[in-house]
Amino acid sequence: MIIIVAGIAGSGKTTVGKVLADRLSCEFEDGDMLHPAANVAKMHAGVPLTDADRWPWLHIIQAWIDQRISAGKTAVLACSALHRRYRNALLDGRPDAQMVFLEISREVAAARLADRHGHFFPAQLLDSQLRDLQPPGPDERVLVIDANQRADEMAAEIASRLDVGPPADGGG
Repeated sequence: MIIIVAGIAGSGKTTVGKVLADRLSCEFEDGDMLHPAANVAKMHAGVPLTDADRWPWLHIIQAWIDQRISAGKTAVLACSALHRRYRNALLDGRPDAQMVFLEISREVAAARLADRHGHFFPAQLLDSQLRDLQPPGPDERVLVIDANQRADEMAAEIASRLDVGPPADGGG
């Protein structure tokens, strides 16, 4: 199973994803690290990404997911997946992928971003993400989690609600 932890910047995708991957003894990938250099430069400069910027990145993420699925691996990936069409692109045709969306208030996300250092995504882009956000609908194959809790609590809730645990052989 591939678990995609999604949400806006500051929701805790990376932190929760790492905790969940550790809990499941599997690989973790931060989707931010898969961005082409041009996307990183734009965000670092405070310029919001466009659909034209995001699609090549999403294709890289799709390939990452497909490689793990074809190898029969369990893995966790953090990825914003702000639009329904992005979530659909990552999930469609991939029954072994499950998405979890971390729902958080603007205030809590802004506070977390203010405390974050060394990341190329500046806090001033939060409002652009909120403008772009299409919250998951009840008809989507997306588990929504309250992100106003500790990362270990969210990881435990995700594992419980998805009924996943460490692999029987102890490996990922």
